[in-house]
Amino acid sequence: MADKRRFELFAQFVTQQFPEARRVFDIAGGMGKLNEALTARGLLATTFDKRWKHADVRYAERLFTLDEPCECDAVVGMHPDGATRIIVEYAAKHGVGFAIVPCCSDNGMPYKPWMRHLAELGGQLGLDVAEAALDMQGRSRVLVGRPKVAISAPDLPLVGH
Repeated sequence: MADKRRFELFAQFVTQQFPEARRVFDIAGGMGKLNEALTARGLLATTFDKRWKHADVRYAERLFTLDEPCECDAVVGMHPDGATRIIVEYAAKHGVGFAIVPCCSDNGMPYKPWMRHLAELGGQLGLDVAEAALDMQGRSRVLVGRPKVAISAPDLPLVGH
């Protein structure tokens, strides 16, 4: 049975991980419950899902693609099923953070290898990826990614010139 607190717990986690975020894309958000929880915390959330359940939230009734204009500071998904991988890819392409709570893979891969695959994918695409867990029943592992911060070398004097 799904934990009824999952949307509140995840929204709290997102606001703690991305305190600077003001606009969030909620991918495969179904009924808009995560959107409601994010909005209650002062974020402008837009839910993308083909199956709009007519919740009173900001909603885009369509598939989310990598070409969606980036009007967000972070992209998130609570059990986004087949949209999980695109969240990681979108975050990397557009230089924003992501947080996902995967529940199942989109390629039949078992759960633990799927989690490793997503973390490795994020790293390969230039993101720093970490794992956390929500204090709830059911699938509660969270992957969080942020663009890697490039550290430039200080200007050093040329030697021998």
